[in-house]
Amino acid sequence: MSEAIRKIVIAGGGTAGWMTAAAIGKVLGANLDITLIESDQIGTVGVGEATIPTLLTYNRLLGIDEAKFMSAVGGTFKLGIAFENWTDVDHRYIHSFGITGKDHWTAGFQQFWRKGRELGVAKEFGDYCLELVAAEKRRFAHLPKLGLNYAYHLDSSAYAQFLRKMAEDNGVVRREGKIGEVRKNEAGDISSLILDDGTVIEGDFFVDCTGFRALLIGEALGVGYEDWTHWLPCDRAIAVQTKSVGPPLPYTRSIAHSAGWRWQIPLQHRTGNGIVFCSQYMDEEEGKAFLLSQIEGEVLTEPRVIPFRTGTRSAHWERNCVAIGLSSGFIEPLESTSIHLIQRSVMRMLQMFPQGSVASVDIDEFNKQTFFELEHIRDFIILHYHLTNREDTPFWRYCRGMDIPDTLRHRMELFRETGRTFRANDELFAENSWTQVMLGQGIMPQSHHPVADVMSEEEVRNFLSHIDENVRRTVETLPSHEDYLKSYCPSSQSIPE
Repeated sequence: MSEAIRKIVIAGGGTAGWMTAAAIGKVLGANLDITLIESDQIGTVGVGEATIPTLLTYNRLLGIDEAKFMSAVGGTFKLGIAFENWTDVDHRYIHSFGITGKDHWTAGFQQFWRKGRELGVAKEFGDYCLELVAAEKRRFAHLPKLGLNYAYHLDSSAYAQFLRKMAEDNGVVRREGKIGEVRKNEAGDISSLILDDGTVIEGDFFVDCTGFRALLIGEALGVGYEDWTHWLPCDRAIAVQTKSVGPPLPYTRSIAHSAGWRWQIPLQHRTGNGIVFCSQYMDEEEGKAFLLSQIEGEVLTEPRVIPFRTGTRSAHWERNCVAIGLSSGFIEPLESTSIHLIQRSVMRMLQMFPQGSVASVDIDEFNKQTFFELEHIRDFIILHYHLTNREDTPFWRYCRGMDIPDTLRHRMELFRETGRTFRANDELFAENSWTQVMLGQGIMPQSHHPVADVMSEEEVRNFLSHIDENVRRTVETLPSHEDYLKSYCPSSQSIPE
């Protein structure tokens, strides 16, 4: 391309399309012609109901009022994820969003905690984390001075509609219709999209939000797919909504079963439920029957089967097209990273948006950063499956025995031998996340940092008890999660009778 970009076409709506449209409209809408093509005849996956704290940044950048947003999406607050039956059947731990304890510049808190366990004066690791204890006590409030870390549970379809209004207010035009043809110019760039009714939508730059089909990046531009199912073998999900049967929990539940796991996500007006499984070990009818046998509350929707293949496009930006959302690849939703990956791609695209023509150096850097982030998240998800004591089913025996990436093996060995974790560059999951999950999945470090030995037993005891007391005292001041939602952001979504 030789001329400056003036017309942007977003192919597909849903969460990915409207997150993209809202951000581009907010930042560049005054100078660009932005069109989003969406068909009411094509359903969206729409089950990305659990998020991570990075969404707060996206919403703030767009100037979204949190209370209005939460009301519109029937949202609840999320302090972490409870993992049940992952390490062993009937074992449970929480991966929280908080910072556990207090670090020293030479060593993380887990080093002092490990010393405390050796001396018999330390409680469970999670007892020293404000967010985790608040989650267990089902309490929540905004604590700006303490920096309480949280995310959201939300109705993703309602979120898309919320963003659609914002995007249209900033000049984005929605065109109803199905894309029948993708046309390219002589150079090989996409030039226009032809709708089924013959309408031609021309553009200079295209964003592929067409979901698993990847109509632009895959079918038209021929970008291949790197399959990760040998590490992440689950390839089916089934989703269903139910009436709520009690106050919403301030955390997501992830409950492992014989061939995968199932989720439970509480909103104000309903509960999102689903099962993720490997079709080699459980067929769709078995999965549906198992899910329906485990849920609570009246079923509001028909169970919907969603086939998927974990992996990534071999390029996420190709020529004048960027793939965002499911068209760019998929990492199963175990750690609620789907919306985060949409957000990061949108923000990265805007940061690298061409002033004139598309530059190959921008494309290369975009793809490099995206692959780095995806591989880091991939390793973190594999960790949950591989680091387990379960051998009770063929699925878990496979996961426990499978070969893993060298990058993950190094992290596990480092933690097992020394208790050390690290965060490289802009990796999503920080040291405390790796520590919580590796401890939760059964690794106890064999040693601790020598700085912990500088402290006497009494000093270690006082250090740990002071943190514990501060956490418990703070949590006791918080209202219940349910009461806080009612006062701060009551849902505008209809609550089923």
